[in-house]
Amino acid sequence: MALIPGLPDDMARECLIRVPYAGLSAVASTCKGWKAEIKLPQFRSHRKSAGHTQTIIVMAQAVLDPPRSSGFAKLCHVPVYRLTAFEPVSGSWSELLLPPEFSGVLPMFCQLAAAGSNLVVIGGLDPVSWESSSSVYIYSFITATWRRGADLPGVRRSFFGCASDGDFVVFVAGGHDDEKNALRSAVAYHVERDEWAALPDMAREHDECKGTFQGGKFHVISGYGTEMQGRFKRSCEAFDTTTWQWGPVWDDVLMASTCPRTCVDGDADDHLYMCTDGDVLGLRGSMWRVEAKIPSDVYSPSHVTKWQGKLLVTGSPRAGEPQKAYVLEMSTRTWTNVELPEKFSGHVQVGCNLEI
Repeated sequence: MALIPGLPDDMARECLIRVPYAGLSAVASTCKGWKAEIKLPQFRSHRKSAGHTQTIIVMAQAVLDPPRSSGFAKLCHVPVYRLTAFEPVSGSWSELLLPPEFSGVLPMFCQLAAAGSNLVVIGGLDPVSWESSSSVYIYSFITATWRRGADLPGVRRSFFGCASDGDFVVFVAGGHDDEKNALRSAVAYHVERDEWAALPDMAREHDECKGTFQGGKFHVISGYGTEMQGRFKRSCEAFDTTTWQWGPVWDDVLMASTCPRTCVDGDADDHLYMCTDGDVLGLRGSMWRVEAKIPSDVYSPSHVTKWQGKLLVTGSPRAGEPQKAYVLEMSTRTWTNVELPEKFSGHVQVGCNLEI
């Protein structure tokens, strides 16, 4: 059966790849043929090569005034987080519905990763009991639906590094177990197969580390060992997905022993960006240099996301104040202020970007 009666399938596909991402779920529900077509990996590849993909930045963002009926507002010292989505081109903001199992509240310190047109939410802490979770939930931007994935295997871990290859595989490494023991173990999750695979152990323990992916390698940056407790290392380990092995430890990747939460991958295999002390720093090989000064009202960034040669930096001048956001165009080193509706000015804990 033709995708669109009266049109060759090639022409019908040209129509489908032009549908805005927000309309894909309506397309998927129209007929089985269209749903099957837009779920194919080739559909996303065709859409990308034709220049019709849209960048979506998804964040775990605090609710400024949680409803009293939620029960969580009574715990005034515990922020309530939800998922928000920002479209850089249009500047629009929206909120994603959470899985029913979350009861309207996102787990604290969960990790987000992008896999094709899917958002993967892994682990986190229950905001009331503070128990760690091994849960995995996948949101499809194609069908606008959630599904439960296979649980994170092994010991329950928190504050781990996480990154994806952008297509099918999400990597998890380090963190600590329920006894606060820092971990060397790592695993990989294939989203379409709903399968986890064990990776070889890292050379060192990495608690509160940062994960990035570039050049076919999963990088685990900084963190600390069980005995160090908060004294961050400057080192990095990288897992090569071709050889399925960890490379040698790089001991002096970061300029200082500091929390790596603002580290993001750069534009080449040896590049890395980081925000610290009012500057955006760029790593080229083994040398760091100042790329730009951070605007004063996001002097202490809470989160940084990179896409297509740009950085989205969110933060505030002082703790507890509403967040501000700016986009840095790396090629020109120029900043653009992002208009933040009050509803979307809460603290950002973690985020990732999808190209849909």
